[in-house]
Amino acid sequence: MSEADAIARSQRPVSFDSLSADLTALGLLSGDIALVHTSLSALGWVCGGPLTVIQALLAILGPRGTLVMPAFSGGLSEPSLWQHPPVPAEWWPAIRATMPAFDRSATPTRGIGAIAELFRTWPGARRSDHPTSSMAVLGPHAEELVAAQPLGDPLGDGSPLGRLYTLNAKVLLLGVGHDHNTSLHLAERRAFGDHQELAHTGSPVMRDGERRWVAYTEPLALTDDFEALGAAFEAIPGQVVCGHVGAGLGRLMDQRALVDFGAEWLARHRDASGRPASA
Repeated sequence: MSEADAIARSQRPVSFDSLSADLTALGLLSGDIALVHTSLSALGWVCGGPLTVIQALLAILGPRGTLVMPAFSGGLSEPSLWQHPPVPAEWWPAIRATMPAFDRSATPTRGIGAIAELFRTWPGARRSDHPTSSMAVLGPHAEELVAAQPLGDPLGDGSPLGRLYTLNAKVLLLGVGHDHNTSLHLAERRAFGDHQELAHTGSPVMRDGERRWVAYTEPLALTDDFEALGAAFEAIPGQVVCGHVGAGLGRLMDQRALVDFGAEWLARHRDASGRPASA
């Protein structure tokens, strides 16, 4: 969505004050631990852009709260798997040989929006150490949440998602649907465990002071049915609070309840390897 589209969707500029009021009405509280997924353009025309959104979130959470956002960098992956767009097969060896290694401070995010990209550089924010599936965190629980993230299981119980579950975090969707709800990948892991299909991939990482291309396998993470899962969860009274945030829709929920429901739902609606019927 372009900036012109955001202006057209907005009756008035979205400000720090209006965002703060909308987020408070949604139920976000001081001291919360919140995993936030965002689309800036879906919120309408925000005066100050990503900076204003992050400032509003931090103001509500306060010094006792912890803000978490994905800092995914999917381009640091096996080039033979790329689809949007694919690259010629004859390029694959050169990509594996020359792609810069993952760097917590320098590697940009990809495909997750301007707000998350700004947040990974926020003063004091910490980032977990995974080449494709890192998380950025600011707040008292940052060190705990960005601790070692398994290369071959980046969204499972040993990941920031699993630690958020232990801490009874909230999930906040701002202008995005459940197809962006990363916590549902933890539900996949809970539902299928060692039976989940694996993807063969690789990434450039630093090992012993040297850049290396490391091949590894990780559970195949799919989102084809996440919108249906999310709709089923929202149909349960009291599980998801929905309301306007700017010109968009906000959804606030408890991550633990979401993951528990999601694991049961996926076990009923997917095959034994974790593939949706349509995949």
